[in-house]
Amino acid sequence: VLLLAAALPSEQGSWRVAAAGQKPSSGARLFAIAPHQKGKVQEEPVLSVQNKQAQHFDWALNKLDSSVRRTGRITRTLLLRIFHDMCRTGYPSSNQALLLLRSCGSLLPEVPLCERTELAHMIWGKLQDLGAVYDASHYNALLKVYLQNEHKFSPTEFLSKMEEANVQPNRVTYQRLIAAYCNEGDIEGASKILGFMKMKELPITEAVFSSLVTGHARTGDMENAENIFSVMRDAGIEPGPDTYLALLNAYAEKGDINSVKQILEKIEKMEGYLMDRDLLQVIYSLAKAGYPQYVPDILSQMRYERGYIPDAMNLSLNLITQGLEDTAFQVFKSFPTLPSENHSETSMDYGNFFLQHCVHMDKPLSKLKQFCDELKEANMHSSPLQFTLYCALESKKAALAINLMKTMKEEGLPLRPHYSWPLLVGYQKEKNVQGTIGVLKAMHELGVEPDVETYTNYVLTNFDDIQTFRALLQENGCPFETEGLSVAALRHEAIYGTLENITELLYKDGRYCQTPPGPAEAVGYFLYNLIDSMSDSEVQAKEEHLRQYFHQLKKMVPFHFLLHNNTEVSALEEELEKLKAEKQPIGNVLKQLIVALCAEENMQKALEVKAKYEPDMVVGGYAALINLCCRHDNVEDAMNLKEEVFRKDSSVALDTNKYLALVKVLGKHGRLEDAINILKEIKEKDIPIKDTTVTSFFHILNAAAMRGEVETVNRLHESILTLGLAKPSTNLCTPLITVHLEKDDVPSALEATIDCYKKYGKMPRLHDILCRLIEQGNTELLQKAMDFVSQERGEMMMLYDIFFAFLNTGKYKEAKKIIETPGLRARPGSLQWFAEKCIATNQMETLENMVEMTQKLFECDRDEMYYYLLKLCKISNDWRKAEATWTKMQEENVIPRARTLRLLADTLKNNGQEVPFDVPEVIYVNALYMPLQCNVTSQLFFFILIVEAYNILLEAQKKDIMFPASAYSTLIKALLAEGCLEEALKVKNIAETHIKGFTLNDAASSLLIITQVRRDYLKDAISTLKKVLESDMVPMSLAVIRLIQALAMKGDLESICTVEKMVENLATSIGLSRMLFVNNTVLAHIKKPATDLFLQYVDAGRVDDARFLLQVIIYQERNSSGQKIKTLLDLVPDFPDMKIVYSYLLKSLDNDVVSAKTLFEKMKSENIHTDEIFLKRLAVLLKNAGEPVPFTEPPESFHFYVNKLTQERQEISSHAE
Repeated sequence: VLLLAAALPSEQGSWRVAAAGQKPSSGARLFAIAPHQKGKVQEEPVLSVQNKQAQHFDWALNKLDSSVRRTGRITRTLLLRIFHDMCRTGYPSSNQALLLLRSCGSLLPEVPLCERTELAHMIWGKLQDLGAVYDASHYNALLKVYLQNEHKFSPTEFLSKMEEANVQPNRVTYQRLIAAYCNEGDIEGASKILGFMKMKELPITEAVFSSLVTGHARTGDMENAENIFSVMRDAGIEPGPDTYLALLNAYAEKGDINSVKQILEKIEKMEGYLMDRDLLQVIYSLAKAGYPQYVPDILSQMRYERGYIPDAMNLSLNLITQGLEDTAFQVFKSFPTLPSENHSETSMDYGNFFLQHCVHMDKPLSKLKQFCDELKEANMHSSPLQFTLYCALESKKAALAINLMKTMKEEGLPLRPHYSWPLLVGYQKEKNVQGTIGVLKAMHELGVEPDVETYTNYVLTNFDDIQTFRALLQENGCPFETEGLSVAALRHEAIYGTLENITELLYKDGRYCQTPPGPAEAVGYFLYNLIDSMSDSEVQAKEEHLRQYFHQLKKMVPFHFLLHNNTEVSALEEELEKLKAEKQPIGNVLKQLIVALCAEENMQKALEVKAKYEPDMVVGGYAALINLCCRHDNVEDAMNLKEEVFRKDSSVALDTNKYLALVKVLGKHGRLEDAINILKEIKEKDIPIKDTTVTSFFHILNAAAMRGEVETVNRLHESILTLGLAKPSTNLCTPLITVHLEKDDVPSALEATIDCYKKYGKMPRLHDILCRLIEQGNTELLQKAMDFVSQERGEMMMLYDIFFAFLNTGKYKEAKKIIETPGLRARPGSLQWFAEKCIATNQMETLENMVEMTQKLFECDRDEMYYYLLKLCKISNDWRKAEATWTKMQEENVIPRARTLRLLADTLKNNGQEVPFDVPEVIYVNALYMPLQCNVTSQLFFFILIVEAYNILLEAQKKDIMFPASAYSTLIKALLAEGCLEEALKVKNIAETHIKGFTLNDAASSLLIITQVRRDYLKDAISTLKKVLESDMVPMSLAVIRLIQALAMKGDLESICTVEKMVENLATSIGLSRMLFVNNTVLAHIKKPATDLFLQYVDAGRVDDARFLLQVIIYQERNSSGQKIKTLLDLVPDFPDMKIVYSYLLKSLDNDVVSAKTLFEKMKSENIHTDEIFLKRLAVLLKNAGEPVPFTEPPESFHFYVNKLTQERQEISSHAE
């Protein structure tokens, strides 16, 4: 079909058919590939190159074809992107060149005619330099571009160039050369080409006669132009629509509207038909010739066929490009979908494309104002001036933007500070201080005061300090001394002030910066973000692409970061030979050379250098070589090198990455035992294990799983966990199941999952296993899986697992039965997981069924379910499905949230559909997205943000605007974290008023208890704890501890007992120690003056209890002055364990070295044994004071000896029991 379309274009004499479905496809015409002519034949490329060309051509064709089918045009940006992509491949094919050249004409209505031609010439030259071979089809495409772009050229020179390139012109070439002559009114030149065609016995088609009509008309000879019709009939060719269109255009150029109408009437009487697209060409001719007054006459003839709007839009864009925007506006207003005058003001805005292109083409402000006024009056656009301003800002047209703001102010429209942001961003990037001040001055003249965000994010970063900025403002007559500037100045200092010192230290202090900063910093930052933004699976999937990218990057960089002083390999080799000859040490240079060769991936040369200078090899060189061999799958040399380096020095340990590379390559080549030995070596040599190491373990296991190597996966996984190199996780256990699924061994996969859960408590890829079992119809194993899940994770979880599996496999009847199980409740997390999975895999039908089936599910958030469905509609651009979803929501009486309505509105607007409801406003809080730069300032920022959020909530409350429950909970927690109890309670009351059944979650409730305790509202805290427990929520252990401790300090024994009974059943689960209540009960007695518990114990003969109480007293007072402990010892001189007393006494002495030394001498004189903790503390105290340590200092840390003492006490306690 494409070849036929190319070989038989509109030159054929048959009339166009008006029947639906038979309209000529613009896409087919554009992308039809003409057969190549005989000529110079390029050498056949290799198969891989052909494949690359074919794949890239398909991709480019689809991109351009999609754009043309949707809009009838392409953008310069898209065309250049495809062009540059083709250039990067380095293998432009003939079809690719043809595709790009054909796109440089009328398909670029937004680009001026001369620029289109320049673009074609640039593409022609560049592709030719890259090796593209041009034939007649390419020259014909270039001719067509010339004609469409009204480019003047010499047809004879064009033929000469074809001759020089040894390309023979064909019929299409001659036809277009005749058209070129005729467009200039050169009938003589056209006759010469006709002579060539007759001599070559080429047929004369309708296209030639149509060109002759144009040629005679351009010479002013309309009589001969009309006589062409008789000549055609004499030649046996019936005049077709192209010929009549040529005559219509001829009269249009003369401004003879009567003749145009007569011809149109004649065509209608002949039962002929001109498409709307043809009539639009007549309008173009009228406008170009200066007769726009006749345009309405042609517009009245339109039938508004399918495709009229994109064609009319492209005509409008073309007219604007050529300075005929008034006519373009006439055409635009003829669109059949525009609203009537009495249409509601809430209708969607029309004309965005028109205003945007006018701005891009630098139309004057007066003209833009005229169009905006007309659009507003005709109720075609709700805010045309604002949109025009947006376009001006987007295009960085500062002068126009400021003038538009002035116009808006004159019309009483509001101006916002953020209108200036796009302009300020540009000046910010350029560090253009004057430009920034200019914008601020314009804002001042407009009466717009910049807000905090404007100053912080777009202004202050351009200036060295605030004082300089203020001075420049004063000089330019902008006295902005406002609260906003003050707050912005505070933020600026908070963000940048502290970090300046840190940055200076990192860059200038030799301890931190061994080399001067250079391109490595920017490249490293980019690479870090690139890798960090990719998931583990993406990194693994794109490993080869990333490796190629890094090689390309290395070629682009003019030096190797790994080499000192930018030394080249050859220079290093020369230096190495020189040192060897002089019998100088060569180890360092040898290592540099090895590393340089490894950076170039030159394994063979690196190994040769190593063999040549083996006695002088150092560990660093071996490590680099081992890594290189692993990258090249050279397992033998990698292991040999490892053995060599260990023979030289058995204590050597490679870094983590080298060991992992060895494990990977050994596993890949089936050397499992060696791989396990490497893992053992990692453990034995105490190689540091990081998160990235665990991720690498997963990739090694997963690679083996993808190869179907069951034993490799199992043994490596077991070794990793047994050696303690990683803890079991779902991710790390996944390959245990993947390896069986890759072999389609579902029973083994199920057994592996069950075994994995029993061993590690993980159940990876269960959903995939259930889906496979359902697809296979293996009911026995399916029942086994369901029973296991039900037993281990509960019946509800099992039902959801099987429900999702049935949905995913299209078993909708079975899924419906499952979800209708009596008593089943909604699990939002599970439903969200599956919905997001459907969205990611574009499973519209599956998601639709889930939404429908969960209609009667208890506690199912219906708005949330429909939101997922609408999200997929937007992604797939299916506005009809979105509209149907909206209808279903109304049938179900669902009350949508604001975000759901906005999502639906976006989908409808993006497809040119009317939004059948008022779209809720969006409240933006830009400060909430401000990055926090360092820990020192984060608390200040966080508090400012909380205050702003709280104020926004109060404003929303006044306007009766509701938020989701999660928003209220988040703000309450934030306020409580900052100790704002009254404000938090106010937000809680607001939430309870707006949202039925609103309650704080566990975390928020615990924060409330802690805050109440801090405020000394202990009764309120107990009441809150009681409500939390009655609501079946679990408080944080910290909240209970803080409450108990506060009650103890008050001496409130009764309340401590009350709280103890309240949390009795939860104590173990939330980690509350039994001693918490014992110790604090004792403390409450101490803090209660009316009770002398100590004396009661003594009087009752309970000496042990009295002794324990005294120890607790000492413990509580250990951070107070040592004098109190001394006084206590005076009162009770015969304390049974003086070692404990002296230990606390030393701790209380702080930096009192003299007292500490006296205490030590006293203990020696009393023959009291000093434990390791005492000696460690005393040694540190003496060393800090510059004093000598008169004993051997214990070598380990405090933490070590504390743990040791704790273990000893636990052992004694267990023996006593």
